[in-house]
Amino acid sequence: MIRNFQTASPDRYDLLKVFARKNRCNQTTAEICLWQQLRSGTLGVKFKRQHIIYDYIVDFVCLEKNLIIEVDGAYHYTDEQMIHDAYRTEELERFGFKILRFTNDEVIHKTESVISKIKEHIIK
Repeated sequence: MIRNFQTASPDRYDLLKVFARKNRCNQTTAEICLWQQLRSGTLGVKFKRQHIIYDYIVDFVCLEKNLIIEVDGAYHYTDEQMIHDAYRTEELERFGFKILRFTNDEVIHKTESVISKIKEHIIK
């Protein structure tokens, strides 16, 4: 079993833990919507939210399947943030994770499609 701190950079864990807790308390509407689906257990695997992986806090992760799910708001589509997100994705993929990205709109208005895509990657 992987414990929370085992996926984090040891020298930054305490700081990142504070940020992760704040993020859990300030979830977006889309994150709340998706979390209700992921935590229900209907996908057959366990997800964690606002979980620390190395130097990053990911929105949702299934450690058993090495699957990260990110929910992107409007600020993710600025040039600077897109560059940062691409680098972050590359880093996390190097550690063996698969990253799925969905927009807030997809999560809120196309929830069944989002869950279907997640299920596809869980089965793989």
